[in-house]
Amino acid sequence: MNVFEQKNAELVTEFDRYVREHPEFADQIPDGALVAMLLEGDEEFNRWSREGARRQAEQGQPIVYVKSKQL
Repeated sequence: MNVFEQKNAELVTEFDRYVREHPEFADQIPDGALVAMLLEGDEEFNRWSREGARRQAEQGQPIVYVKSKQL
């Protein structure tokens, strides 16, 4: 696992915890959307995450970017 994959895994874990504690937040995410994590102040990671999301998203699938503060 590379550094970006590790950061993404940590961010996804924190996001999952947040959504469990604040289920109303998840209601704002469109059904079937691909959720991609961004990290405040880390443009290299954000570029990696955006590119990965665009590659993984199916045609017409919405992408929701969730920005987090530094780990």
